[in-house]
Amino acid sequence: MMTAIQPLSPSQNRDPRPHAVVIGAGLGGLAAAIRLGARGYRVTILERLEQPGGRASVFAQDGFRFDAGPTILTAPFVFEALWALCGRTMADDITLHDLDPCYVIRFADGRRFRCMRDGDAMRREVASFNPGDVDGYERFLQESKRCFESGFVKMVDRPFNTITSMVGALPVLMQRRAYRSVHALVSSYIKDENIRRALSFHPLFIGGNPMRASSVFSLISYLEREWGVHYVMGGIGALVRGLANLVEGQGGRVCLNCDVDEILVERGRAVGVKLAGGERVSADIVVSNGDPAWVYRNLMPASRRRRWTDRKLQNAHYSMSLMVWYFGTNRQYHDVDHHTILLSDRYKDLITDIFDRKILADDFSLYLHRPTATDASVAPPGHDVFYVLSPVPNLDAGIDWDVAAEPYRQKIEAFLEREILPGLSKSIVSSRLMTPNDFETRLLSYKGAAFGFEPRITQIAYFRPHNISEEIDNLFLVGAGTHPGAGMPSVVESAKILDKIVPHGEELVRAA
Repeated sequence: MMTAIQPLSPSQNRDPRPHAVVIGAGLGGLAAAIRLGARGYRVTILERLEQPGGRASVFAQDGFRFDAGPTILTAPFVFEALWALCGRTMADDITLHDLDPCYVIRFADGRRFRCMRDGDAMRREVASFNPGDVDGYERFLQESKRCFESGFVKMVDRPFNTITSMVGALPVLMQRRAYRSVHALVSSYIKDENIRRALSFHPLFIGGNPMRASSVFSLISYLEREWGVHYVMGGIGALVRGLANLVEGQGGRVCLNCDVDEILVERGRAVGVKLAGGERVSADIVVSNGDPAWVYRNLMPASRRRRWTDRKLQNAHYSMSLMVWYFGTNRQYHDVDHHTILLSDRYKDLITDIFDRKILADDFSLYLHRPTATDASVAPPGHDVFYVLSPVPNLDAGIDWDVAAEPYRQKIEAFLEREILPGLSKSIVSSRLMTPNDFETRLLSYKGAAFGFEPRITQIAYFRPHNISEEIDNLFLVGAGTHPGAGMPSVVESAKILDKIVPHGEELVRAA
């Protein structure tokens, strides 16, 4: 894999295919490159970091290997489709492990709820909390399936670049009463408060507030039930490497340490990019996998922006951020599951603190990842590798993370030692932090928002930055900040939209 732009080889100079430049080698950018390669383009990905993956990057430290970002793979069929485009199968390169339970939720009262793929097992879990909610759970799951059919099957890979396209989707959204929140939908079927929390927290995984994220996002429950929750053996980094290899197998290039400084525009059309070092890379089309707010504010002049002005971007609603603590221990915790969610007893109030009051509360809800429960290769023998993720306010809160991060980490460490990891403080042999500052400076996410635009009803589909840029012709957007939004399946499917809006490479050759 290349580490810098290199002169074209003689064969590349003779390549008659039109050239597509992709800004960013995140999952959306890699998927876009694969789809463009299959559509007859010569593709160059320009990635400013030292490795592909974006939020799905990895790092090694003290003999441990950490996935820095996403860890939960659902809807494997969206990835399998990319391998199929290259005449291969995903199983040729990637081994998936089906997790059972999918994850375990630990409530503040000490009770545990295991999310199981098996229907009978799930009914028993619900009944153990409230037998009267079993029928309601079944009806909720039926509605979750209908939301999947409406919000995923009918919308996820379709462009919403015109108001007409949005109007066409309104009957489906109204039928599903998409103006309700996920929590309100769950509460209409479930009486037990703990089960309500267990079935409604999922929008947090895509940057949404469960109290106002559209009920359509309840489709995640059906996704988990139908296709399961998987771990990529070797970590998500193995998936990233597999996708990058597909790009290069098509004749594309993945260029690292290449920081794009400007999208070049002539007569209102994107014609390439300029790198931070001054080099210009020409292109027939440009695809951005960057955070749209950052890209529009920094890679093109304000004079070219009509819709996404600085004021509009500033006033949009953004997701929360995250503080992630990565750590390795010199002992193993065999009774801790692969995925554990620890929920505060202040469910609604804590979410309000994070999204609206924007304060760093004294309590927290946490996601604890222990991949060594499944994969011994990511840690030295006899050791465990973890990361714990805490949703926190984005940088609009004005928190000085240079000061606040370590005391907050210590509170999380003390909580984990007390609740789930006894003896933790004496067992840590590797440690690293990611704060909202890192989301802003390393991942170039506006306001340090971990997931970009918040997925509320007024910021979905047409109301997000479009997959076809409203500002510049021949500029296309993929990734978490555009439609359909955050989450690994959505990010990958955003690239599938290119099949509907980008001309086939042969068409550009004929037009030239």
